[in-house]
Amino acid sequence: MRDSDGRVAVTVQRTAGDEPARDAAGIYREVQRSPAFREVRRRYRRFAFPATVAFLGWYLAYVLAAIAAPETMARPVAGALNVAMVAGLAQFATTFLLTWAYARHARLRRDPAARELRWAVALETLQGNARSQRLAITAGPARDTRAVRGPGELR
Repeated sequence: MRDSDGRVAVTVQRTAGDEPARDAAGIYREVQRSPAFREVRRRYRRFAFPATVAFLGWYLAYVLAAIAAPETMARPVAGALNVAMVAGLAQFATTFLLTWAYARHARLRRDPAARELRWAVALETLQGNARSQRLAITAGPARDTRAVRGPGELR
């Protein structure tokens, strides 16, 4: 549930008879099966796999062109600069562009969801017999403010 500030609130109720904490392996298996975790993984795969295939295809095209058509690659473009050198420099530019796109995608599409999931798991693994524990986190690209507000309550 989100409030007007964009925070996600997760509440775990425990009574005096409940076990204070489950084993970590069980919690992480439960998280791995959760829809939130599957969504984070899906967002990663939808970016990483096509980007990897496209970049490897571009790289292999460069190598194959250098092998199969050396006279085309040796054709001058401007002065001593030839087609092979322009394509090689484009490889560097593509690498930097892909790195920037990956970081931006992670920051905007995956990090907020992963941060929410991580804090929900942290709440679940907290020790203690508090009747109610509340976690409210800010899920913004640049904001990650957390402060302890009271017993068993994180913000």
